[in-house]
Amino acid sequence: MSRKIIMNLAMSIDGFIADENGGFDWIVGDGNNKLNTEKQWDYNKFLDRIDTVVMGKNCYNQKFYEEFKEKTVFVATSKSLDDYENINFINGDICKVILDEKKKEGKDIFLFGGGILIDSFIKADIIDEFIIGIIPTVLGKGRPLFLENNPTVKLKLEEYYIDNGVTVLCYKKR
Repeated sequence: MSRKIIMNLAMSIDGFIADENGGFDWIVGDGNNKLNTEKQWDYNKFLDRIDTVVMGKNCYNQKFYEEFKEKTVFVATSKSLDDYENINFINGDICKVILDEKKKEGKDIFLFGGGILIDSFIKADIIDEFIIGIIPTVLGKGRPLFLENNPTVKLKLEEYYIDNGVTVLCYKKR
């Protein structure tokens, strides 16, 4: 079975993945569990499926890589930086690097964020699965998940979960 590139992140109802300052403290449910699905999303089980994480430099600067010490982490950056420990800096075509990585033996690849990085993967049409948690908040402004001029990507809903007002939608490409 070949490796998959899986985008997994949360967004506001109006399509933002972070506030204007990159903040994410708004990523919480509404506290109402009346509509919760019996089966719940298990982030740790998801992490067991992956061995590689891809993130942009802003996510790196926010120290998100610290959550993935046991994984190989690729960071897209416009600067030439030296790799260290499990961190690999990519100054160049990140999509090509990750497609090459996908051909190797291993677990799935977690496309962590942010929006500019994800945009290059969407435009290259190389994301196999989209897992999006819809947060019950309208932010009004911030960093959007989807930028403009994307190709049409047809998806099929595979699973969904509701947990305290957060709806997690799991799609695969059709």
